Amino acid sequence: MMDDQYAAMLAKIAEGNESALHEFYVTFERPVYAFALSRLRNEFDAAECTNEVMMEVWKSAHSFAGRSQVRTWVLGIANFKVLDCLRRRKRHDADVLDKETIETLANDDTPMQDVLGALDDAEIVRFCLEKLSASQSQIIHLVFYEELSYPEIAVMIDCPEGTVKTRVFHAKKNLMNCLANRLH
Repeated sequence: MMDDQYAAMLAKIAEGNESALHEFYVTFERPVYAFALSRLRNEFDAAECTNEVMMEVWKSAHSFAGRSQVRTWVLGIANFKVLDCLRRRKRHDADVLDKETIETLANDDTPMQDVLGALDDAEIVRFCLEKLSASQSQIIHLVFYEELSYPEIAVMIDCPEGTVKTRVFHAKKNLMNCLANRLH
């Protein structure tokens, strides 16, 4: 089971094993970065936050008690680091269209009108995601991008599972309303 391997890595990290930290970093850097980027909407801040999370893992590996999955524990740390960054920054940066996505779409044989349509749709979705409250945006990311279960999210953000379900319900409703208004 993968979680047992991750817990074993944390035990080695707690003992000061730097190669275990490197392996842990390689394993969890992308999901932590994606989570941070979805909330911070700034690549530099997301990268900085990812490094802060890994430093916290280095310092706090001994505190992992196994009450949640390692991934949930790490994303919980990321959540607190993101909140710290948002407090320091006191503002949200706008999303920047991913240049790599544009280049990929533009370089294949896709007709330009399809490329522009896809970019328009992505912009509408991005616009609607930005309109969500911070808690709803966070929940949408955890459910749909990180594919965490409601109980995992409840542990991670330290709230009842019913609250998670309510936030997901309202976030979906708000997204659907926004998308319906923007697409018609």
